Amino acid sequence: MHITLISLDNLGMNSYIVSTLEKQGHIVHHINFKHYKYKYPSILHNACNFILKAFFKSNLKHQHHGKEIIKELQKNNQIQDVILTIKGDFIDRKSILEFKKYGKKTIGFFNDNIYRCPNIKRVIPAFDEVYSFEKEDCKKFDLQFATNWIYTDNDKSTNKDNLEYDVFTIGSIDKRLPVLIRIAEELKSNKINFKFITYSKKHKTSDDNITYINKFIPLSEVDQYVSRSKVLLDINRTGQIGLTFRVFESLGLEKKLITTNADIKNYDFYNPNNILIIDEKNPVIPVDFFENDYEKIPASIFEKYTVEGWVNNVIFKRSL
Repeated sequence: MHITLISLDNLGMNSYIVSTLEKQGHIVHHINFKHYKYKYPSILHNACNFILKAFFKSNLKHQHHGKEIIKELQKNNQIQDVILTIKGDFIDRKSILEFKKYGKKTIGFFNDNIYRCPNIKRVIPAFDEVYSFEKEDCKKFDLQFATNWIYTDNDKSTNKDNLEYDVFTIGSIDKRLPVLIRIAEELKSNKINFKFITYSKKHKTSDDNITYINKFIPLSEVDQYVSRSKVLLDINRTGQIGLTFRVFESLGLEKKLITTNADIKNYDFYNPNNILIIDEKNPVIPVDFFENDYEKIPASIFEKYTVEGWVNNVIFKRSL
């Protein structure tokens, strides 16, 4: 099959979809529109875009993404069997509709929720099929459900003797910062070693609990931190119950997880020995959670959440 993946792939997660499809023998074209930088031609254009976003639900940057993507699609000599778009809310609806000229079927996948990213709602009708990792959005907008995927595997994990941190997490600075600070204080009071890294556009001085950075760390470097950690920490955003990639990193590397997302208990891989659900307002992290080894989940369950399982579910509509 001829498949095009269109995505805003800042960290490289989507490249695993490409490599998996290529291993299966498909001809894959990846359009990563993170490289399509838009610069306002003038101050007037900046002001115009503010008005467009505020009153007309339009965005010059999204239109720019769409135009550049269509230029790339026009280079294909073959009509694509599938055009899969991830983060389609960063593309204008008119351009997404035009994707249909270049593919037999268009699919959209969203791993943000509509509460946080309302533009998703406006582009949903432009696709032939739409998947979301957010259960509530699936119910409300009649979407199909798909989680994120495991991109790591246990072969990347370091020897237990080389573990440097008991708990690790990395993320952007936002409303979750107070939760992270409370968790850090709880771990510190129990003398549990941890490494927390938080990204902020503005320079912020690091302290004993949190390392602040103002440049994104490459995924390969993040993987090194993850592999040297015993337990991973996941803090879900307000209004979001869709599972983050941190959950699937823990599954792939067979590492325990501490999370504020209580909905994780409704998934078939949930095991209280492996996953500790905490209250973000009053996080209690018992020391004995770190004492027991990770319990391997059944292969039949694990395989559903691999990249191969994701591709089979979303693109080919078949399950492992």
